[in-house]
Amino acid sequence: MTFHSLTDTYKLNNGVDIPIIGFGTWQAPDGAIAESSVLTALNAGYRHIDTAAAYGNEKSVGRAIKKSGIDRHELFITTKLNNPDHGYRLTKQAIDKSLKELDLDYIDLYLIHWPNPIMARDSWAELNAQSWRAMEEAVRAGKIRAIGVSNFRKHHLEQLLKTAEITPAINQNYLNPSDLQLDVTQYCDDLGIFNEAYSPLGTGGLLSNPMVTGVAKNHKKTPAQVLIRWSLQHGFIPLPKSVHADYIASNAQVFDFNLNDEEMKNLDELHGSTGIALDPDKTDF
Repeated sequence: MTFHSLTDTYKLNNGVDIPIIGFGTWQAPDGAIAESSVLTALNAGYRHIDTAAAYGNEKSVGRAIKKSGIDRHELFITTKLNNPDHGYRLTKQAIDKSLKELDLDYIDLYLIHWPNPIMARDSWAELNAQSWRAMEEAVRAGKIRAIGVSNFRKHHLEQLLKTAEITPAINQNYLNPSDLQLDVTQYCDDLGIFNEAYSPLGTGGLLSNPMVTGVAKNHKKTPAQVLIRWSLQHGFIPLPKSVHADYIASNAQVFDFNLNDEEMKNLDELHGSTGIALDPDKTDF
């Protein structure tokens, strides 16, 4: 598939269109920094913004959306269920709280942020099922357009699908050349679930990797642009994040070059070079 701009879209399994690149806001502190970076991204042409209740910056994202003056229907806004809010009743409350914090009438994509938080370790599958039921109800009520998950491995998805009436549209994961997570990404592909890539730059760790910088030099591109292009060519939806205006604009300039098969293969072989995804069944949060 050939892409030309940030406003090009994929069609999710429920028919909703999602822009092929999103702007990430993880670690963007609430207040002026988060608001300014999101507004800068919107002015640079991004139409897909990713936040989460756990990031603590939903209000800032909402203010930036309002200040941008961009028609709401041109935007795609994602937020996520916080770990302490798993379960039917708490999820319903969390959705309404996120709508209020963002100051929006609806959320385009709502994700279960973490499959097995420490507070749910003995009952994660049941609590995910309950949260999913609340999310399905929110879809039917018009509060949410699409629902999905984040950091889910294959066994988490298999368990969720036993009771889900709506198949997840997205699985958002730590995806970059340091961790392709082939087992879960292939499983999602087979089910028509899009793979979304947070930390597509390896949380910055891949920007100085000799293989990445070598490919960038060959194409007269930045390492970040190469990594975002790699993500696109894998069929992932990358969510690059920056709070610097120059980088925000530069990260969108990825439509005038292609990585060849050898370059893609060499980048694929960087597994573990800047670490791999956390095991969601063993974290302490």
